[in-house]
Amino acid sequence: MIDKEAAAIAANCRHYAMCKIDYLGTGLCPATKTNHYVSYYPEGRMDLYRALANNAIPVTEGLIDVADTCTLCGICDKQCYFITQLRPERVMKALKDFVDVHLQRRQEVIRIEPDATLRQLREIVGEQYATNDPAHLITYASDPSPVAGFKMPKYVVLPRARDEIARIVKLCNTQALEYIVRGNGSSTMGFAMGSGLIMDTIRMKDIVIDKDRWCAIVEPGVTSFELQQEAVKHGLRVNVGEPAATVCGNLMCSGIFSLFCSSYGTCADNCVNAEFVDREGKVFDLNQRSAPNLFSFEKRDLPMPGICTRAWVKLHPMTEDEEGVLVPFSNFDDALALCEELNRRRIGLAIGMMGGEYISVFMAPTKESAAKIKEIFPQKLGIDSLVLVLGDKYAIEAVKKITNKKVIDNKLFRTLLLGLPNLIDGQWLGLFDDFQTDKPAYEILCRPEMQPLVEAALDPSPATLASVVDHDLRDFFVRLYERPEMTDLVWLNMFRFLSSRMGREKHFVSCIVYAPLDKKEVITGLRDQFKQIADKHNIRNHCGFIMPLDLGKRALLEYDYYLDQTNQDEIERMRKALVEAGGLIESFSARIPGIVWIRYVVNQGFSRMESLLYT
Repeated sequence: MIDKEAAAIAANCRHYAMCKIDYLGTGLCPATKTNHYVSYYPEGRMDLYRALANNAIPVTEGLIDVADTCTLCGICDKQCYFITQLRPERVMKALKDFVDVHLQRRQEVIRIEPDATLRQLREIVGEQYATNDPAHLITYASDPSPVAGFKMPKYVVLPRARDEIARIVKLCNTQALEYIVRGNGSSTMGFAMGSGLIMDTIRMKDIVIDKDRWCAIVEPGVTSFELQQEAVKHGLRVNVGEPAATVCGNLMCSGIFSLFCSSYGTCADNCVNAEFVDREGKVFDLNQRSAPNLFSFEKRDLPMPGICTRAWVKLHPMTEDEEGVLVPFSNFDDALALCEELNRRRIGLAIGMMGGEYISVFMAPTKESAAKIKEIFPQKLGIDSLVLVLGDKYAIEAVKKITNKKVIDNKLFRTLLLGLPNLIDGQWLGLFDDFQTDKPAYEILCRPEMQPLVEAALDPSPATLASVVDHDLRDFFVRLYERPEMTDLVWLNMFRFLSSRMGREKHFVSCIVYAPLDKKEVITGLRDQFKQIADKHNIRNHCGFIMPLDLGKRALLEYDYYLDQTNQDEIERMRKALVEAGGLIESFSARIPGIVWIRYVVNQGFSRMESLLYT
């Protein structure tokens, strides 16, 4: 009854929750219009099939309903293939087939009776929105984290309002029931899991754009992608995290990380106010004089101060002349120096330094083509690092002047992306043969007179790009890349969904550190030693990105470790590597002022930069 190939696909679900947002304009799984548990989303159905393959749950009424509501529409294949190159529709069909056979054989279907606690929860949120059915519970019980074990909750509840959350907290307190609040659950470190009650905020989706006060008011179920979509309708922008991450959850957990932090700041810089339900079930907001001081920072592990039920998030104006450029470098140090200089001079809205791994998955629609790009950029074009800069025409002119016009502008980027299959073929590199120079090939590539030749050689078009994806998805990719925003550096980095491809080949865990940018040897040292640790444990690794902050005084460094989440040996090696990486950060922090490990920002995401970075 178990399809082994489908079970293998299910076991590889990354839990990035991208199937919960309509980031490709495909619509969402039809079942989720009226059903809001994770089990009804493709991610949850993957977990369900994995559980059945492992004989971890019985066939319950909830499982029957989840399988029955799947229409095999294929939306999940488009969404998941774009990010991870997985084909989950096979899992969806295998789940339906399993249930059909079970019913045909007249095997038992378990009805899970409510207990007293569940009945009280349903009195608060309604019959449909609290459950103890294992088919729903198990989809909240795990994530790909190498350091967090399986935790099966007793209940899942879906509140719709702040007052419902307050009542749930009070009920949990009276019954000594542990509770965990969950945004989209994709923490990748197990923070959204617990053995008591899971409070899923997915129904709390209200967004109010207050243009007069330059802020958006969001409930805790609102994702970064959804808020950015709404802001853009008003000609405005929000500094947000990963697209499927909830805004309140990001703010609460660690503050916002994006390349726009170079101008908009991080942590408390991004919000005006926030409302909480505390551990006693009482409501407070940060502008109350009697409220807990969440703006301060302590370098220690702290518990969650409460459940963020609303946040007033800053809105930022956009101009019509914004564009993006990529500045290539043959060495790490020069790229880092440009990041510092641009941020110090207040040039650009967003600045970030990316290595070959990041830019390859950013551009390539498949892991095979990404691997080839990662070879071609350093070996053939001489590109070790790229600095991405977004800004208005004056900022971009300044970047071109500072770099002597050695930039990949948006037009050339579009050519390289849409001509990617011919780019990785390598024959087009013969264009450079007639140039007698000892300079890196990228300097020739960036010359304006080369643009017509590169276009002729690469034949860029949506059809060209789509030729490397699975045959049955090519028409979809053609239509997708006919949309101009799909090759626009500003739009792509505002909405950020391409960065989710970082986990396409394997799940990844990030070592994230604030560090002084004026001590470049510190950043280089951290990078090199992160690599040494990963190499020692045979863990695939790469420097993700470096983002300048605070007018060039600071930088945020992300170094990524990759693991096969289904391989226990690799999980064990990753655990050892992460322990050593943590010790490395602590040793640097003890010796060098300005080093802050993201571990200590968890649950302190509303702290002020002055408190976080200066004390």
